[in-house]
Amino acid sequence: MAGNPEFGQRIRDLREAKKVVDPTFSLRQFAQRVGISATFLSKIETGEFDPPRAEHIITMATLLEVDADELLALADKTDPELGDIIKSEPKAMADLLRTARDRGLTVEDLERTIRYMKKQS
Repeated sequence: MAGNPEFGQRIRDLREAKKVVDPTFSLRQFAQRVGISATFLSKIETGEFDPPRAEHIITMATLLEVDADELLALADKTDPELGDIIKSEPKAMADLLRTARDRGLTVEDLERTIRYMKKQS
């Protein structure tokens, strides 16, 4: 396996920062809470192994109190739920994403649109 040193280092940094105030973030205990082996987590953190499945990354993000989509992107993965969302309305959802990209919408534009849409519900 080629590994992903950037993802591994980010997980290690986040876990170690949490461990300072919460001893349950030791490598072994964190791995157990995520549902992977401590050896696998160690190899991920050192960049020897590729990141785990998306579901495990989402669990890591929840435990580490960080945005799951950012960790997934760092691991070159996406939330499986997004695939389901796109499959539910494939043409419309794909058109929405492509239009946002083609129009050059910035993060600020997207966040403003999301806030507007949430107010409408």
